[in-house]
Amino acid sequence: MAAASTPERLAAAAPANGDSCTLRVPWLPTSVSRVRRALVEDLVARGVPTTTVDESEIVVSELVSNAIRHARPLGDGNLRVHWKVKAGVVEVEVTDGGGDTSPRPAPRTVWAPSGRGLRIVRSLAHEWGVSDDRNGSTVWASLGGPSRRRSR
Repeated sequence: MAAASTPERLAAAAPANGDSCTLRVPWLPTSVSRVRRALVEDLVARGVPTTTVDESEIVVSELVSNAIRHARPLGDGNLRVHWKVKAGVVEVEVTDGGGDTSPRPAPRTVWAPSGRGLRIVRSLAHEWGVSDDRNGSTVWASLGGPSRRRSR
């Protein structure tokens, strides 16, 4: 199946010189592990510190999972996952077709079986935010150091 190898092939082709990597993946639960694997392989190849790689892996998993669970796909039935590394900072963003509500951390709860994703993102990221436009929404997070990107 050609689609299964696409994220890995794209990530491997991304230069380890600060350039960015963008993947378009199906709006399916199986895409979470494919994106996670591609991101980790790319960040390791770029020499990103292990702690930042681990945190980025958790964050991208949460963002892709949330997009699949709470939003709609983009017009082509996919999600767009983009990341870049610059000056030790990893910026990850996931773009979907938008949802009925804007992404925000759920209230703290002990017994709920889910709802901790954005709380996890918030705890690991130096910054995170949501950008909405007419085509959908993008949730982004910066890891590994202070970011120049600011939410508005």
